[in-house]
Amino acid sequence: MNGVARIQDYLNRLNVTHNKLVAVINYGVSNENRNLTAIKISTGGRNRKPLIFVDAGIHAREWISPAQALYLINQLVENPNATSFSRNVDWLIIPLVNPDGYEYTHTADRFWRKNRAKGRLCRGVDLNRNFDFQWSQAGASDDECSSTYAGPRAFSEPESVALSTLIAENAHRIKLYVSFHAAAQSILYPWGYTEGLPNNGRELHKLAAQVSDAVHQLHGTEYRVGTFANILYLGSGTSCDWAYSVANVKLAYTIELRGSNLTHKSRFEIPTNNIFTVVSEMFEGLKALHLYVEWKNSPYDPFMSRLKRWSLFV
Repeated sequence: MNGVARIQDYLNRLNVTHNKLVAVINYGVSNENRNLTAIKISTGGRNRKPLIFVDAGIHAREWISPAQALYLINQLVENPNATSFSRNVDWLIIPLVNPDGYEYTHTADRFWRKNRAKGRLCRGVDLNRNFDFQWSQAGASDDECSSTYAGPRAFSEPESVALSTLIAENAHRIKLYVSFHAAAQSILYPWGYTEGLPNNGRELHKLAAQVSDAVHQLHGTEYRVGTFANILYLGSGTSCDWAYSVANVKLAYTIELRGSNLTHKSRFEIPTNNIFTVVSEMFEGLKALHLYVEWKNSPYDPFMSRLKRWSLFV
């Protein structure tokens, strides 16, 4: 069974064994006709709870990001000690945005980044440069052979269109958007297209620092914190910028998981015995994000309301 099929099989199995908690959603079809699949985790509440939206695997070679999403799903669904994380919050998780590219990294080119769209000279569009916000500006390429090729037009790819549609359909409830990538070991927030700061930059930075602290407490791993452009490089047409600006999700992060400590391409090849360490320590960071979302969206608790008035975040 290949990598994509294994992920689908796991989600479908959870859909059967935990059908009161889990719903598997096929939200679109890829360039090569593979299902694009999300999993909703909810204890009920008629879609009135705040929603945390998580995606992974936009870039094919970043295998640790689907692993992180799958570990999160495993903890939320199969760990009885983690039931509190879905009591007051719903989760919508996409473990693999780019199944075609992911499959290609298993069969042909381990370091392939893009999807597998056909071009005139070269294949593939960088899905994280294809979103319709500041599309094809700084940090994106108009050369279809480039690894950061933004595509012939914004939202030219079925994978980015389907992802944006799913976000937009749930935008009224999404309180946090997280997109997992690798391997820059950073917690990033908008903007990517400019070095300027978003309106709630202070809140975004302080919350990211809390996530970094939570990760650090487990194994001493240091994650950098800052905007996408200031920590990494300029990048336009990203899902995070789009979710923040167009879908109006004001807590939006790109989390670059840590890699193998090697340079260039090899950093994406994380030794098997290190995978659990990476995903389990970031789960501690996700706990901090969940706690903040739950706290910020609890208007019925007078004590919590008093805390909000004095919070550094508000």
